[in-house]
Amino acid sequence: MKDTYVYPAIISMDDDGISVEFPDLPGCVSCADTTEEAAKNANEAMRLHLWSLEKDRDSIPEPTDIRTLQLDRNQIPLLVEVFMPPVRERLNNRFVKKTLSLPAWLNAEAEAKGINFSQILQTSLKEHLGVTQ
Repeated sequence: MKDTYVYPAIISMDDDGISVEFPDLPGCVSCADTTEEAAKNANEAMRLHLWSLEKDRDSIPEPTDIRTLQLDRNQIPLLVEVFMPPVRERLNNRFVKKTLSLPAWLNAEAEAKGINFSQILQTSLKEHLGVTQ
């Protein structure tokens, strides 16, 4: 797992907008109305795609040399760079919603005392699992 990835993207200028694809990252695509938006969306798509590959422990291909790309007349190349540590931090620490069941009497008692259920559950799980994050 690397901290920085750089991949070539192909920006296609079509009548109905701009599309971006990554020859080395199948399924990693985005679209836009302006070239600035295309560059921004390409970076976001690549961040999410690479994070997903890392999370699933899939192999991450080597990038193609941008000079070897075969382009159509309506296409331009773009090198997209992503620095992964902040991406990993943000996506690995996002919150997920969980549904749980409690006896009604326990729920009433906790609500009467103003208990923050999320905080108590997080603290208890960390203690139970022996994690300090």
